[in-house]
Amino acid sequence: MRAIVNLALQCLLVLTPAGMLLAENAPVIRVGGDDSYPPYEFIDKEGNIAGYNVDMTRAIAEVMGIDVDITLASWSEMRAALENGDMDVLQGMVASEEREKQFSFSAPSVIVNYSFFARKGDPEPESYDDLAGKSVVVQNEGIVHDFLRENDYGVDIIPVRAHSDALRQLAAGNYDYALGATLPSLYFSREHKLSNIGVVWRPLKPQPYGYAVRKGNEETLALFSEGLAILKNTGRQQEIYDKWLGTLETPDTQNWQWIAIGAGIVYAVLLLGIGIVTIWIRTLQRQVERRTEEVKQQQQQLIQADKMSSLGTLVSGVAHEINNPSGLILLNLPMLKDAWEDSMPLLDRFYAENGGFDIGGVDYQRIRDEIPYVLNEMNEGAQRIKRIVNDLRDFARQEATDTAEPINLNEVVSTAARLLDVTIRGYTNKFNLLLDPYLPSMLGNAQRIEQVVINLIINACQALPDPQHGVKVETRIDHGSQRIVLAVHDEGCGIPPEAMANLTDPFFTTKREQGGTGLGLSVSAGIINAYDGEIRFHSKPGAGTRVEVTFPWNRNETA
Repeated sequence: MRAIVNLALQCLLVLTPAGMLLAENAPVIRVGGDDSYPPYEFIDKEGNIAGYNVDMTRAIAEVMGIDVDITLASWSEMRAALENGDMDVLQGMVASEEREKQFSFSAPSVIVNYSFFARKGDPEPESYDDLAGKSVVVQNEGIVHDFLRENDYGVDIIPVRAHSDALRQLAAGNYDYALGATLPSLYFSREHKLSNIGVVWRPLKPQPYGYAVRKGNEETLALFSEGLAILKNTGRQQEIYDKWLGTLETPDTQNWQWIAIGAGIVYAVLLLGIGIVTIWIRTLQRQVERRTEEVKQQQQQLIQADKMSSLGTLVSGVAHEINNPSGLILLNLPMLKDAWEDSMPLLDRFYAENGGFDIGGVDYQRIRDEIPYVLNEMNEGAQRIKRIVNDLRDFARQEATDTAEPINLNEVVSTAARLLDVTIRGYTNKFNLLLDPYLPSMLGNAQRIEQVVINLIINACQALPDPQHGVKVETRIDHGSQRIVLAVHDEGCGIPPEAMANLTDPFFTTKREQGGTGLGLSVSAGIINAYDGEIRFHSKPGAGTRVEVTFPWNRNETA
């Protein structure tokens, strides 16, 4: 049955005017990437292109109905190809202020961390002053190569083709340090058993990593940005993230065909859902006057979609922040286990020849029995962390209830700000909460009101031009109208006057190229109206925006 529906959907997409245009006239989009940057993108042992970026590009091509040709080569070649127009898109590039002069970037699909590596036993740097006169090997034309060239730390920069070459040179004793992306470096170190090197310093903050085009090719970038937004809102991006980056485990190449079949099934289900929603919306637009019940169902669907959109940033950030350290634990535990098992014969022989001895203040025989249990418990703990993250993602997909009960708006706002702490700090250094301590309660559903607050804070943060501009969230009492006021101020770019009248219209957005869905304010307005609330916008281009939401206070509350 699913196969039949999927076939019908594919036919529908092709037979629509947009589908016919894509099929007949759209050129193949040339997409480039690094051939030695696992697990993001690489060429596997069988000569196939693979990795997180490759799967994401293919998924975007499918949901957007575009043709892509993916080529992987050295990073410096791919960057040059994008600069001279031989490539239309790079599927994985770190955004920076200097690079934005030449390239345009999508919203990040993932955050990349960077680390200094050194040989074990060598001095570990504590500041950039410790690098003066030292040799640092980096990937040619990579973001850390740019970083060291832009900052004069007195280091001898050694550019090489790939992260793998940098680590080989370091392990061989040719240079003092290697600086590169943490996951690809650890991935390569594990695969090639470079046991004499390790991470010694992480001074660079995490960097946004996504799609990039040359300036002037923003139309192509918009296709990838919209596709990326669809994958995030449907949960497909998280599935690809978990597959490649969740535990940093390399998929068994013998099982890739089965994985591809499973991914195809998931794609089919997602395409079916997207097609049904599209047809449903078009039907509602034509028959809205006589289908009020279906409009109500559409509102519930929009609420669910917006929860994924507004909580998507939170869930993705939490999953990344938690999965990264737990993934490092899961990556290193097998090495520790192998090291212990390899050392046991030597320790047993030493014990037999010399009698009892202690390790870490504990008798060797006891240590010998307990270490395997300790390693297993650590592994089970890391796996439990992964399950907790999955439970959080499942919670984000649950439907909100329509119950109304007395709630404290200050507590809801504080919870929303706490959950968005990582996101907020990524946008601004000036975030203020001004909460009226004498605020009365209101009638509503805390989870749904929290969804509104999260959406308004994210919108305010995304409007900021740089971290020096701020966001202020305040609550207060309007005694004249006997209402509670929630106000969100931002020092951002403001809203064009022609857009003010359409801000709460479904699917209207001024951030389409950044992955906006146009659902956030529409659904938020529906939730606010459900609890007799009102929302007003005050904005001027270049002068920031103030959004005020008011609710009637709970008149049954006793003093």
